[in-house]
Amino acid sequence: MATPTALSASAQHLLTEEGFTRVTHLVQRDNDGIDEALAARIVDEALKFVAAAATSTGRHLRPSKTVDMGWHALILHTEMYREVCGGVGRFVDHRPEGPETLRRDADTLDSTMDAIREAGYEPDAYLWGPLADTEIHAGDCMHSECTSGGSGCAAPPAS
Repeated sequence: MATPTALSASAQHLLTEEGFTRVTHLVQRDNDGIDEALAARIVDEALKFVAAAATSTGRHLRPSKTVDMGWHALILHTEMYREVCGGVGRFVDHRPEGPETLRRDADTLDSTMDAIREAGYEPDAYLWGPLADTEIHAGDCMHSECTSGGSGCAAPPAS
């Protein structure tokens, strides 16, 4: 009988501390109202997504809209992105979907989370759930928990 392998809660080790901070700050800069802790969780999930996509074959994987923000921020750091992809198996191309594919499929997100687990990581379910697959706007917080002043969004703590 095989011994189950514990899944890693984080993929931050795929970047240097400085690199992770730079990508996290880009998520914050480009998405008003996201606090640093949530931005870090988003980047961590984007790294897990890239690791899963680099090692999964024959499946259509896609990030939630929230995780996609982290993936875009990572891609914009091209040298770091190339190094991450090389470290996890292969380069993961970004193929934007057109307007005809805007309807989101929960089964695809479930398959993506399964691929993340197969890559050795535990997905942050909150960032892959229905709320995470909606648009974030500064004055229209996608999260149910906003700061008391209403100027920033916070997600429930990572489990």
